[in-house]
Amino acid sequence: MNVIAQFLALLLSLSALSSSSKACHKTLISSFSIDLIHRDSAFSPFYNSSLSHSQVIMKAARRSISRIKHFQGGGDGAVLSPNRGDYLMKIFLGTPLVELHAAADTGSDLVWVPCLPCGGCDPQNAFDPAKSSTFTVLPCDSQPCGSLPRQSCGNSNQCRYFYRYGDQSFTTGDIATETINFGNTFSSPSTVIGCGHDNQFEDNTGIAGLGGGPLSLISQLGDQISHTFSYCLLPFSSNSTSRLKFGNDVVASNHGDQAVAIVSTPLFTKTPTTFYYVNLEAVTVGHNTVHTGQTGGNIVIDSGTTLTVLESGFYSELRDAVRQAVGVEPVSNPPDPLDLCFRYDDESAGMVQREGLEFVLHFTNGDLKLHRGNMFTIEDDLLCLMVIPSDGMSILGNIAQVNFQVAFDLVGRKVSFAPADCAAN
Repeated sequence: MNVIAQFLALLLSLSALSSSSKACHKTLISSFSIDLIHRDSAFSPFYNSSLSHSQVIMKAARRSISRIKHFQGGGDGAVLSPNRGDYLMKIFLGTPLVELHAAADTGSDLVWVPCLPCGGCDPQNAFDPAKSSTFTVLPCDSQPCGSLPRQSCGNSNQCRYFYRYGDQSFTTGDIATETINFGNTFSSPSTVIGCGHDNQFEDNTGIAGLGGGPLSLISQLGDQISHTFSYCLLPFSSNSTSRLKFGNDVVASNHGDQAVAIVSTPLFTKTPTTFYYVNLEAVTVGHNTVHTGQTGGNIVIDSGTTLTVLESGFYSELRDAVRQAVGVEPVSNPPDPLDLCFRYDDESAGMVQREGLEFVLHFTNGDLKLHRGNMFTIEDDLLCLMVIPSDGMSILGNIAQVNFQVAFDLVGRKVSFAPADCAAN
């Protein structure tokens, strides 16, 4: 082969290598979606057919109270809440794959599941690492071990985690890597997980942490999903599952043939990095606007808390604005844990249905108009506001997010909301 022929062959080889490299790089970016199952729905392993819709709502509302304690505790892993979140996702773990349920939790980081041998768990709903060829326990000097808020070394130098809950329940076990598959749509090998061998808690699910910390599922998938994810939540009464999306198309929204206005607001970085903070500047109720007077991130966007929780001083002003807008006297003893309810009769129903009673959340750089169902629920003969006060941090709960595509862009540092028909997403 002469020099020119060799040179041309080299160019062709480099071109092929470049194309192959680009193709490989392209495959790193993935988009996929999975079902989110409300834990009280007919699709859930914890479904109780004897509960009425009102009882389901109140059960979820009471879970919010323990959830608030988790957030107020700082989320450092030393003290968490006994609440497991409202939504479950199916994950398939190990080689061969084993189907498990885990709570999808934007308020925590570590992905962990009950593991055999285990105390305080149902062996039929636990993962057996001895049967998986891809399970590897991590040593104490590994980087993931150092990222844990609370850890220790086992007898074989294995990294052990320990989470204690607010009701004194707990989970402890080994930190390991394992393959996670999401319904045969996407596989993530060598994902860092917690393998819980000693667990004392109310159900037999683990947690799929979707927070902003280094060990969360979102952080570990990272570049593969462009550091983006979203969810579209259905009302509790729906007979369908909600959807959780990962990757580039997370802001896609279905709202018929109408153009959808997307509202975006900046994410604020705080310690701990788990929580997704945005800044709520004001809330408009009817014709009254109540201002928070705060900047720099004052409310957490959370999928696992049912109720919206507001700092008590701001909540008091909002409550007064709601009472003025509804125009009838509230009941004196609302059902716990709710704080503001009206007798649901023709007068109060008419007040709520009228066009003048609207809620608008004024975030930094964007105003989000809510549906009435995002703020009110009917409990038997009562019309109740799904917002409660707190002495600590504020949380935008999942009822306020129903029928919105809520998208998190962790590179662009923003959260976006788009009105959506979540049954069609």
